[in-house]
Amino acid sequence: MKILVTGGAGYIGSHTCIELLNENYDVVVLDNLSNSSEESLKRVKSITGKHLEFYKADLLDKEQVTAIFLNHKIDAVIHFAGLKAVGESVTIPLKYFHNNITGTLNLLEVMNDFNVKNIVFSSSATVYGDPSSLPIKENFPLSATNPYGRTKLMIEEILQDIYRSDKNWNIALLRYFNPVGAHESGKIGEDPFGIPNNLVPYISQVAVGVLPRVSVYGDDYDTPDGTGVRDYIHVVDLALGHIKTLPKLFTSPGVVIYNLGTGFGYSVLEMIKGFEAASDKKIPYKVCERRPGDIAACWADPVKAKEELFWEADKTLIDMCRDTWKWQKNNPNGYRES
Repeated sequence: MKILVTGGAGYIGSHTCIELLNENYDVVVLDNLSNSSEESLKRVKSITGKHLEFYKADLLDKEQVTAIFLNHKIDAVIHFAGLKAVGESVTIPLKYFHNNITGTLNLLEVMNDFNVKNIVFSSSATVYGDPSSLPIKENFPLSATNPYGRTKLMIEEILQDIYRSDKNWNIALLRYFNPVGAHESGKIGEDPFGIPNNLVPYISQVAVGVLPRVSVYGDDYDTPDGTGVRDYIHVVDLALGHIKTLPKLFTSPGVVIYNLGTGFGYSVLEMIKGFEAASDKKIPYKVCERRPGDIAACWADPVKAKEELFWEADKTLIDMCRDTWKWQKNNPNGYRES
């Protein structure tokens, strides 16, 4: 069975490619390398000892996407590709709407042309907006507090409209919480270009001496220590969630929606302390103003995924911090040393 992974050279995509290959799926990767490196895929092959096909291509170029479907008989698509920085999306919303939504429309049109109607969409907990209560269940009201989240929400709505028009589609909407960690080998991990937008890669770059201190955006939220609380999930657990979703997709379920999270949250300061313990390094930090679009707290109710996909996250905060540190220590400049 052949799976097309868009954005497969990226952080979550590369870890998912490992788990797909481990389960003996054939893997084809499409990635424009705008925020990723082909080196990650070379390391995926090294870790698994298996081959995958890679195309440097952009979903905004429909001809490039069509060529991949002409070359391969694709059975399903896992769709990761897209811009993903909340803060940046507030600054340049038009770029986010064009890239994420137009790219997805091109992909869906080509899938439809080739009668490939199975897709796992990489959505986000941002579609819940600022939830009125916690933990967050899949049937909670949806909204968005920033353009990035709005693109995820709009794509979810597009996919559901497609299913209403054609019941041959099978669509899984996976709402991620906060992916962290790295592969236990230390060979692949999160490697953002420029200054990291996410907390844990920022902490790890401080620990390794690339950055001077962590910026803590706000310490006056209504949380136990005043800093934002998030449901951090190990990226390998998250990747395994996709592997568990594919068999469900092939039972022709229509549209299914799952939270992928641990079910509890850690604050920014708790993450810093956890990383200090894992790395045996002091992590200096400075409190700054809140960022636009951020919310106080967010964590999942993951029961539905456990009951229907037989999946649950089992890696701990210690695992997340230890594996992140191993990756960063072995690769202080990410993939760019290779």
